[in-house]
Parts: sequence; C-alpha cells; structure tokens
Amino acid sequence: MLTHFDPEQWAAAVPANVPHAVVIGAGLGGLASAMRLGAKGYRVTVLDRLDRPGGRGASIEQGGHRFDLGPTIVTVPQAFRELWAACGRDFDSDVDLRALDPFYELRWPDGTRLQVNGDTETMRQKVAQLSPGDVAGYEQFLKDSEARYGFGFENLGRRPMHRLWDLIKVLPTFAMFRADRSIHAHAARRVRDPRLRMALSFHPLFIGGDPFRVTSIYALVSHLEKAFGVHYAMGGVDAIAQAMRQVIEGQGGHVVQGAEVDEVLLRSGRARGVRLVSGQEVSADVVVSNADAGHTYDHLLRNAHKRRWTGPRLKRSRWSMGIFVWHFGTRGTRDMWRDVGHHTILNGPRYKGLIDDIFVNGRLADDMSLYVHRPSVTDPAVAPEGDDTFYALSPVPHLGHDNPVDWQAMAEPYRQKVQAVLERELLPGLGQHLTEQMVFTPETFRDRYLSPYGTGFSIEPRILQSAYFRPHNVSEEAKGLYLVGAGTHPGAGLPGVISSAEVLGKLIPDAVPVCAP
Repeated sequence: MLTHFDPEQWAAAVPANVPHAVVIGAGLGGLASAMRLGAKGYRVTVLDRLDRPGGRGASIEQGGHRFDLGPTIVTVPQAFRELWAACGRDFDSDVDLRALDPFYELRWPDGTRLQVNGDTETMRQKVAQLSPGDVAGYEQFLKDSEARYGFGFENLGRRPMHRLWDLIKVLPTFAMFRADRSIHAHAARRVRDPRLRMALSFHPLFIGGDPFRVTSIYALVSHLEKAFGVHYAMGGVDAIAQAMRQVIEGQGGHVVQGAEVDEVLLRSGRARGVRLVSGQEVSADVVVSNADAGHTYDHLLRNAHKRRWTGPRLKRSRWSMGIFVWHFGTRGTRDMWRDVGHHTILNGPRYKGLIDDIFVNGRLADDMSLYVHRPSVTDPAVAPEGDDTFYALSPVPHLGHDNPVDWQAMAEPYRQKVQAVLERELLPGLGQHLTEQMVFTPETFRDRYLSPYGTGFSIEPRILQSAYFRPHNVSEEAKGLYLVGAGTHPGAGLPGVISSAEVLGKLIPDAVPVCAP
C-alpha cells in the first residue's frame, strides 16, 4: 500500500498506453469500483485522504481493542462473491465470513424480546408468542417482501437508472407495489402490534431513511435477510476492505493513503484528472468519485458550471440522519451479560415521536433507541482475552437543521445518557468495567469523511431521492466522471455501495489501449 503517488513508479509498472482510471476515496464503493475497473483492463489509482482503506468500514485499534467504525452486518454475501469472481478470485479464500444465528435481537421497554433468524417456522412461532393475531399478516408481509426484493434489489438495484426512460419503464411496477406508501404504513396494514410494526419497518434506519417516510419498497430487506442470512466477517468489515486492497494491488493497481483530492480537473467539459490538496495533478482517462455526492458536486466540482446538482439544489435535498457512536471496551466481561448477543436493538419508549425529533424537528431528545454491537461474542480477537469490545449507536439529528446540536458541548453528556440506558436495560454494572473509549458524533463524520451536514448515510433514500432521482452513477455535470457509494444509485449500506460498483461496470466500457502517436 502506497503512502504517496509516484508517477514514475507507476509508469514503470504498467504500460503507459493502458487507459488510466483514478478513483477518489477508498471506501468500499471505491475499492469495489477499482476492482471492477482493474478487471476491465484499466490501470487504476485509488486516492484516499485517510490512513487506511475502507472509509466508514475501516477500524481503529486502541488499547488491545479493535473498534469497527461503521457497518457490521453483511447481508448479501453473493454480491462480494460475484465481485471477486469478476476479478478471477475466490472471495471465501480471502475473507472468513460467519453466518449468525440469531441475526439480531430486538428488545422493548415492556421487557419483551424478539430474536430474529431465517427459519420460517421458528419465526412464525415467535410472532405468535408476541402477537397471536398477527401471524397471518406477518406471513403476508414476507410475501410482499419477496416480491419487492425481486423488483427493488435484483432489478433496479443492479442496473443504471440515469435515463428518464429507465424511470418511465418502471413506473407501473412502482404503482403496483404502492411505492408511494411508507414502509411503516405498509407494515401497519399487515400487523397491528406496534412492536411488530417496528420490527418490520426499522431497517431503512441502517441506510439513513425515516421509516415513516421512505418507500415501502424497502420491505425487501426482510426477504433479503431471510433468504441470504446475516453474516459477520472475521476481522470486521475492515478485513473485507484489506482483502479488496490486495485484489487491486494484485491487478497492478495502487491504493494511495494520505492523498486528499481537492478538485476534479475538467477540459472541454470532460474529467481529465484530479488535483490533490498538495497541489499535485494526476491525469486520468476516467475519474470515479467515491466521495459523498454532495461533496463531489459542491466541492470537487466547485469551479465547474453545474446544471442540476447546484449548491441550492443540494441544500434543498433531504439528508439522512446523523449518528452518535460510543465505542468502548470492558475488562473481564466475556462471561458476563450472557444474554447479550452480537447484535441487539434496544428500543426506547417512543418510535414515531423519536424519529420525528431526529429527521423533522432536528431535536436531540432525552430518550433514545440504540443499536449495540458486541463482536467479541463471535470474534474474540477484537478484545484482550476475557474482555469485550462494544459500540452503541444512536440515531441523532444531522448538522443541517436550524440550531444544530453543539457536539463539542453535548458529546460527553449524551455519552453518559447512553451509558445510563445500557446499564439500566442491557449491561448492568457497565461503568465498573469500562476501559478504552472513543466517541464519534456527526461532527466527526463531517470532518473525517467530509460528509455534508455530518450525515451518516448521505442523501436520504426517499422515493423522490431514489433511483433516477438520486445523483446518477454517470455524472450529468461532466463527461468521464462517475459516482459510486452511498450518495448515488442504488444507495447506502454494504449491498448498495457494492452494487453501485456493479452498475459502474456496466457503464464504463472495457479498456482499449491507447495507440502511440
């Protein structure tokens, strides 16, 4: 892995007449794109401002603990296997993926719990115990989910959606599936119990969407989990990122860390390379931005005339929520809290009210719902022997609301509130065992990942900000510029960003060597 870009070293390694592709950002979408382009015959350079690849999927080691910084769940392993196969490699030889059972556990303030797995009969029994009158509605929801998976993921999510005709062709199917109805409204039509409505509708939060306002097409996630399982990569998603880097370098590509791109260079309206913050210019035949779409258009193309993604247009967009993440280690707890598994979703006393505070009101509420990640139950190497590694994630307002939260002042008080909730409802005695700690706030996401408004997942995936209406994978603003990652089609989450690279591969032709003059 390079720490600087050396054009002479590159020229010596790859014939100069092979077209050059520059990828901005070594997030998972950028790494997947580099793999696809390398398989198409391009010489590829990935330029990333951080100290290791993976973007939000990287990790930080501190005091013997490995803290996974972002995504923790792999739900569509075949997306990675197909990506590796396109590069002539075997994913399972490079990454140790473990299926989890249960997938996760949901807990509510009334003491009830629901462990979710992929066995149909087991889930039917669990739903019957929770709400006997909702079994038939739950089964119908799963049928709805499977139909929407075929349309929303396998169809829309794996092909370009940048032409108006692409949208027109699918409008009848959108209407048939009532895509205008929210995922929560759809769940409410199938089941009556508010806990089940939450259990069937919360998934968009993991890609930055408000369950009361994003499309019911996201019901597809329930089928996706049931059909393919929930997995964990040993070593965390960071291990996947490191394996991706190795594939790129095996293709002859370079992944350069500590190289921040400041601007996409245009000539006659076409992307011809990039300029780094250092002032160095890198020429390219193709430029792919894995930076946030908002950052790409608002900063990297700040000197270009833009027709669609102007500053005012970006400001009017609805952005995903911010996230507060408390990473912490505990000493001597491996055999404690035996009923706390790998993934736990701890619900607060409100669902819609809390969601409205986060997405609409921009208010940091006193109550909270938490996603708690305890990888040490699956991967003991994340912590010293006998210890645990955790993170607790709380959705919070992004920084673009009126009177945004001052996280310099509120980070520690809010962390203390998170700790109090965990001690009361999940991890009794937690404070006596705490060791290493680290907090990420929306300000961290703004500064570390250059995420507009410190959002966790870029532009919110509402129906009029999805598919054709989302920033396109092939830029409308500059020829030869392409976008991948959470802010473009098909959207956020591991399956989304990996699929964005698959879409990219369908848009960019195979490399054709440039003839010498």
